[in-house]
Amino acid sequence: MKEKSKVNKDKLEKLLWSVALPGFGQFLNDKYVKAIVLIILEFVVNVMANFNHVIVLSFHGEIQESIEQTNYLWLMFYPCLYFFAIWDAYKDADGENKPFSFLPFVFSAYFMTVGLILSPSFTLMGKLIGPIWLPIIFLPIGIIVGFALKWVLLKFST
Repeated sequence: MKEKSKVNKDKLEKLLWSVALPGFGQFLNDKYVKAIVLIILEFVVNVMANFNHVIVLSFHGEIQESIEQTNYLWLMFYPCLYFFAIWDAYKDADGENKPFSFLPFVFSAYFMTVGLILSPSFTLMGKLIGPIWLPIIFLPIGIIVGFALKWVLLKFST
């Protein structure tokens, strides 16, 4: 049996590789078919949404141009694909499936998608935030809501 600290390091490593590119954590978990499917899906959504170009424009402060270049119908798939891959790699890392452990990942994806939908018109102090930064701003809200709901459900289910 693996030591607890070794398992936690393995889970963290696989989670972080999945953050780098959806599917990498699945490769480390020896889930090759799932890894290949996730990597292909990530590339298809990325290319069809024009995601990399939008990221570059956003980092250069060209928010209006990034909004115009975004294919929202494709990019809305990205948060769910991304957080599913992260959760799946984390879950498979030690084979343990704790109750409601998926909730922070699900709500992160949900709130990032809402941020993406609002991004063409949402302003903060009169400035457009855009399709990259607004979903990132919404991410902590999703994490907090997911952990809070997990805590409540665990509290009342025992």
